[in-house]
Amino acid sequence: MTDLLEPTRSPDARLTAAQARRLHDRLVRVAAAEGLLEIAYRRIDSPVGSLLLAATPIGLVRVAFAAEDHDAVLHHLAQAVSPRILEAPAALDEVVAQLDDYFAGRRRSFELAVDLRLARGFRRAVLEQLPSIGYGHTASYADIAAAAGNPRAVRAVGTACARNPLPLVVPCHRVVRSDGTIGQYLGGTDAKQTLLALERAA
Repeated sequence: MTDLLEPTRSPDARLTAAQARRLHDRLVRVAAAEGLLEIAYRRIDSPVGSLLLAATPIGLVRVAFAAEDHDAVLHHLAQAVSPRILEAPAALDEVVAQLDDYFAGRRRSFELAVDLRLARGFRRAVLEQLPSIGYGHTASYADIAAAAGNPRAVRAVGTACARNPLPLVVPCHRVVRSDGTIGQYLGGTDAKQTLLALERAA
């Protein structure tokens, strides 16, 4: 006698991968249409490893390296921004296209709406200065502290860069020590060296 608790093996009762994807896409569309989707995210591979991208209706809110633990980042976003979060790759197509162009050496600046709500106070002031560092150039932590209005806050600039929610797009990798050494980086020093080398080669 067949166990009534045994999962059915009828192919009609199972979702194929394509059907599951179509269902997921439909849920994303419905959530977006009804204002229930407040954070869309996707993961991509890149020359500096796996990246998590997340956006709100305002703009790109998070770029995270694998070293940050993507699941932990999503959990933090759910707490800090909204629990209405869903994997919705198409919502980030333009971000991916611009990152692809950047890594291919075809793009020197990003033209993306950003949501900087995760940075406040002096940290935000620091992040707002970083796009002024030109592609292929660097600035010291002291330079950025002065530009942000507090020349003595060199250590705080380092902290702001280390907690930058939008690395790559907001180019904290272009901030180096006064002696020219690259300093630390959220994605690891190898990633920072890769990005600086990419920009020097273009």
